[in-house]
Amino acid sequence: MSTKKELELDEDILSQEPERFAVLLLNDDYTPMDFVVEVLVSIFHKNHQEAEQIMLDVHRKDSGLCGVYTFEIAETKVMQVGRLSREQGYPLKAIVQEMT
Repeated sequence: MSTKKELELDEDILSQEPERFAVLLLNDDYTPMDFVVEVLVSIFHKNHQEAEQIMLDVHRKDSGLCGVYTFEIAETKVMQVGRLSREQGYPLKAIVQEMT
């Protein structure tokens, strides 16, 4: 049987928000802008206008925020970007960054 203290700890754990992590695309000199937009639409489910804006951030600011996720989802998105980029012969990279 659980004690009152154990139940309180369980409730605290359940009520905590999971940590969130940003996924960023990094600029390079070889990946076409159209491909970056395609990645943002297909992997991050952005509409075309959002995807173009993020692509321009990547181009102008060297990185662009694709979304904020739990760690497991962020890690999966990074792997999907890497796989699709390699399949198409581009060096596009995504990274996970802890939110502060």
